[in-house]
Amino acid sequence: MTIKRWTPSLIGPPVGQYSHLAMAPANRDMLFIAGQVGTLPDGSLAGLDAEAQSRQIHDNIEALLRSAGGSPADLVKIFTMVAGSEHVAGTRAGRIEHFARWFPGGDWPTQSLIVVSALAAPEIVVEVEAIAAIPSR
Repeated sequence: MTIKRWTPSLIGPPVGQYSHLAMAPANRDMLFIAGQVGTLPDGSLAGLDAEAQSRQIHDNIEALLRSAGGSPADLVKIFTMVAGSEHVAGTRAGRIEHFARWFPGGDWPTQSLIVVSALAAPEIVVEVEAIAAIPSR
């Protein structure tokens, strides 16, 4: 069974690329992905702008999911933190190509995005946590 995602007609539609609800079947293992920043395998930042960092973050999330036996289709929840509203557009731009590939039918996971005053270091402008429900091993 796969992740079920939906938005009931009892409330307004999502204002972005997300579903209001997601449910994982019982035969899945919950996988919690720590806050990812836009670092390359050597530990350096992919760039100083939000778009480059967001793109790399989503590459990293995909790699982590695959290392655990899952895929982006197993995502249940994504939580994005952006250091300043001036970085929101770049954050979304860096995510959009991944979502187009990961969820071609628009069956998006639940998602929240908040703007914060700062993240762990001044050069980090985006951080993303995720929860997935991967097939049990």
